[in-house]
This record gives sequence, structure tokens and C-alpha cells, in this order.
Amino acid sequence: MRFANASPLFPALFAAVSILMIAFPDFSQAQNKEITKIAVEGSFPPFNYVDAENRLQGFDVEIARALCETANLSCEFIIQKWDDMIPNLNARHYDAIVSSMSMSEERQKLVSFTNSYYSSPSVFVVRKETKMLDFQSRSLGGLAIGVTLDTVQAAYVAEFFPDAKVTIFPSSPDLYKGLAEGSIDVAFEDKLAIYDWLTNTKAGGCCEFTGNDIIDPKFFGDGAGIAIRKADDDLRAKFNTALAEITSNGTYDAINAKYFPFSIR
Repeated sequence: MRFANASPLFPALFAAVSILMIAFPDFSQAQNKEITKIAVEGSFPPFNYVDAENRLQGFDVEIARALCETANLSCEFIIQKWDDMIPNLNARHYDAIVSSMSMSEERQKLVSFTNSYYSSPSVFVVRKETKMLDFQSRSLGGLAIGVTLDTVQAAYVAEFFPDAKVTIFPSSPDLYKGLAEGSIDVAFEDKLAIYDWLTNTKAGGCCEFTGNDIIDPKFFGDGAGIAIRKADDDLRAKFNTALAEITSNGTYDAINAKYFPFSIR
């Protein structure tokens, strides 16, 4: 988790811009209703991505739509570069982040979070011909490891493997491409995101999980939550109430089942 690929790659069209607003008319039925702007990265399949027709898709997006409908909010989505997510939330460019953001200690100093809407450990994934990782070594035994820019996985690797050969990729699709092509030996990534790439793409056949799941509250928090500005208690409460409702009425499970053959709560 960013928590953080099998789905369509993020089009080059969007790579050149920092923010793109995508409006969904079905959330704007009330002309006089204030717009709630929601940021997503748009390049973290299957959680959020832009399809071949430039439509925003994914688990995060469907959960956000369901929450907005349940909370009677008129919502618009904004595609935002990952490393600008929290700064631009606090700068009031949008009102919430629904983008697989783990609730780490560092992030909780900057923003507030709703209750968790899913949980996923982080994992090491290696090319199948790669020798076993030396997890006791600060250098990972000399293997080249890849992480994604400004993620909790990158922070974890910097802390525990400071002598490793680290390549930082701008996005998850770039990380997976580097692993498939052999520019790195191992990737450290959110398990659910890379599971989709491993199981649903031809390129993912190159590689496999290794080692134990990594669960560390300091880095990964207690799951993914919706980030809200610290002062916006009312909006956080609305999302929490809506999350409880879509969980109890089966909406959450229906969305979950579209993307994963198991529960991710």
C-alpha cells in the first residue's frame, strides 16, 4: 500500500500533468450541493488507474463513489501525482485522498484518517531465477531492490536495508516493468497490488513472492484510510458513517469481489 499491476498502464497523457479533474455527473444531481473533491493517483492498479478510454477505474474509485452516494455528497475526482498528495490536500486543492494510502505514523502527523477501508501487508517479489534474499543483511546480500517513490515501502527499505542497491521508480507500473526486464532483482511492494500483476499478466510470470509478509504499524499503519485535513472532522465523520453502512449492506463486499477472490478487510 502505498500501501502503491495488471491493469492498463497509466497513459502518457496524464504523466505530463500534476492534477487532472474528472467529474462524474451522477454525483452532481443537486446543482446547489457543494462539491467534495477526491484525489486519487490513477496509476496503482487494481486500486486506481485510467483505462484505455481515459476513464478512472479501480477498487479505490468504486469505494469512493459508493461512499459519496451513501453520504449524499456530490463528488469529483482529481488525478494527483503521488508525492504531491498530502501537500495539496493541506493546500486545499481537494478535500480527501482515496488512493490506498496507508495510515503510517509520519502521515498521521500531517493529516487525519478515517477508519481503515482495507488492509494489505507489504512483500518482497523476486525474479524466479534469483537466489534467496539475505534478510539479515543491510545490503540484501548485494541484490538490487526496487521501490516506488515516496511510499512507505521506500521508507522501510531505507531504514532496514541502508546498504542495498536501491532503484526508486516513479510509479508501480514502472517498478513492475523494471523487475520483469531484470534491471532489479527484487521489488518491495504492497501485496494486493503486485498480486494482481503476478497473477493476471504475462509479464508477471517472471516472478514470485519470497519471504514473509511485512506488517509494521510504524511504517504501514493499520491499513489504508481516507486522508482528510485535520480540521475537517465533519467530513471524516460522514465518510466513517458511510463506510459502516456500505460494509453492513453488502456494497463493500460486492466491490471487493470484483477485484479480489478473498476479503481484503
